[in-house]
Amino acid sequence: MGDGGQAGHLTGDPGPDRGGGHRLFAALYDRLGARAERAWLGDRRRELLAAAEGVVVEVGAGTGANLPHYRGVARVLALEPDPAMRRRLRRRALAAPVPVEVGDAPAERLPLGDATADTVVCTLVLCSVADPDRALAEARRVLRPGGRLLFIEHVRGEGRRARRQDRLTPVWRRLGAGCHLNRDTVAAIGRAGFRIEALAVHDDDVPGPAISRPMVIGRAV
Repeated sequence: MGDGGQAGHLTGDPGPDRGGGHRLFAALYDRLGARAERAWLGDRRRELLAAAEGVVVEVGAGTGANLPHYRGVARVLALEPDPAMRRRLRRRALAAPVPVEVGDAPAERLPLGDATADTVVCTLVLCSVADPDRALAEARRVLRPGGRLLFIEHVRGEGRRARRQDRLTPVWRRLGAGCHLNRDTVAAIGRAGFRIEALAVHDDDVPGPAISRPMVIGRAV
C-alpha cells in the first residue's frame, strides 16, 4: 500500500463489523436506489469506470454499487467508514470481477503513500464527507502524476432551486447520513489542483427529486 499505508484500515476478511453506523439508511439504500440504477445511474457508472486503470482507490464506496462495473484494473481499494454500509460492501466485494480490498478509512485520511494510486473514484460521496476540500487534497496526494479522479456527484443548482437546497440541507443531512444538497463540488475539485478534462451536467434526465439535482459526471487529472 505504499509507505503511508495503515494496515489496520485494510482487510480482505468479510466477517462482521463492530459498531452500528447508519443501519436504517444502509438497509434501505440499495432498495431506494434500485430504480435509478436500472433506468440511468448504472449505465453512467459503467461508462465512467471504463476510464479506471491500475490501482484504484474508491472513496466512500457505500454498499459497493460500483464494484460490478470495474474491468481491467489491477485492484480496487474500496473504503467505507460506515460499518453498516461496509457490511454490505464486503459481501458485494466477494463477487466483484476484479480484486477488491475493503477498508474503513475516511476520505480525509487515505491509507496510502504519496503518488501510489492510478485512479481515485468518488461517486455520490463528496456531498456527505465532513471536509470535501481535505478529501480532495488527499485524493490528489495519493494519485500519481497524470492519475485521474473519476466522479459522479449531485451539486448545488441555481436560482430558486439553489435557495431551496440551502434551506433544506440541515434537515436533509440528518435524514441522509450527512448528505448536503448544496455543495459546489466542481469548484472544490478545481481548488484542490485538479484539471477537469471531461464534464457532463445532467438535470431533467436524472430520475428522482429535482431537489437533489443537477448531477455532474466527469474526469479530472
